[in-house]
Amino acid sequence: MTVETSAAPAGATTATTDPATADPSTALGGAADLSYLLQHTAHVLTTQMTAALAEIGMSPRAHCVLAHAMQAERTQAQLAEISDLDKTTMVVTVDQLERDGLAERVPSSTDRRARIIKVTPKGAQVATAGQEIVDHVHEDVLGALPAAERAGFVAALNRLATGHLSTPADSPGGGRPVRRPRQARA
Repeated sequence: MTVETSAAPAGATTATTDPATADPSTALGGAADLSYLLQHTAHVLTTQMTAALAEIGMSPRAHCVLAHAMQAERTQAQLAEISDLDKTTMVVTVDQLERDGLAERVPSSTDRRARIIKVTPKGAQVATAGQEIVDHVHEDVLGALPAAERAGFVAALNRLATGHLSTPADSPGGGRPVRRPRQARA
């Protein structure tokens, strides 16, 4: 819609958009707003995953920790790094997994100072059920795309996640990064 504005010279018009009908996926100048597209889809995927895993009493964070703990003998710090969790969140997560009987902290077989997060038999069952749910949510998301675009979409996201967008930028003024860099998965 085009409207007259009092700040513009007489007879000049300025294009404005009705906020109720504005397309949030378009940035100024009409280009795709990549930040919005990535953030919005990640947020919606997270809410869908959270709702789906809640059916078995699991959070995406807890599932991630359990799934990675099942793959190999890993310390709490290693799992925090792989799961992209800060120390405090990791402690809270493992505490809850222990309370629920899904995991336990045990001494490492290779380093007596380290504690390994060991998945219990009950935790393995829950993690397996959780992985089936995660796979189903992912299939639903990819199913929204034409079959010919799915592999390319995943490949492009993987290229960004492991390449150009793998490391957060440093904070202005040389301070700490806005968020700690995600480490490569072992």
